[in-house]
Amino acid sequence: MRRVQIAVIGYNKDRCTEVASKAAYEAGREIALAGAVLVCGGLGGVMESACKGAKESGGTTVGIIPQEEFSYANEFCDIVLCTGIGYARDFIVASSADGIIAVGGGVGTLIEMGVGYMTKKTIVTIAGSGGVADMYGGKFLDERNRVPIIIAKDAKAAVQVIMSKSRAGV
Repeated sequence: MRRVQIAVIGYNKDRCTEVASKAAYEAGREIALAGAVLVCGGLGGVMESACKGAKESGGTTVGIIPQEEFSYANEFCDIVLCTGIGYARDFIVASSADGIIAVGGGVGTLIEMGVGYMTKKTIVTIAGSGGVADMYGGKFLDERNRVPIIIAKDAKAAVQVIMSKSRAGV
């Protein structure tokens, strides 16, 4: 049986705050403890923190990187997919997940949220993590109201939301 795949998206290493890094680490940890697979953009910042949290809790991590060389991926990625397609890899990250957790983030995170929104994925933001996660949490991305962007108080709650919806086939 296929394991649930949860994407963690958010700030890159240049913009990542201490709060976002900690929230991402906890998200990775909770994903591993739930028996799900962590999917991310495979680079630094939120992505690296989430992968580290998952790895230190015995989880499996997949990094989908924009470059053509494995060396760009963070050291906590078990599986690295080198796309060579730059920012277009955001579509692959979001499409490869059963649910998405946003931690802070800028326009790249918003692109991934938009892809998730259009494909009706469960999208959860961690409250207080900053960036587009806080800007769009509790809202719809447009007037079509495809899926609400759910706000979770912490990483554990975010993972629980996605796991419960994934098990229910929602």
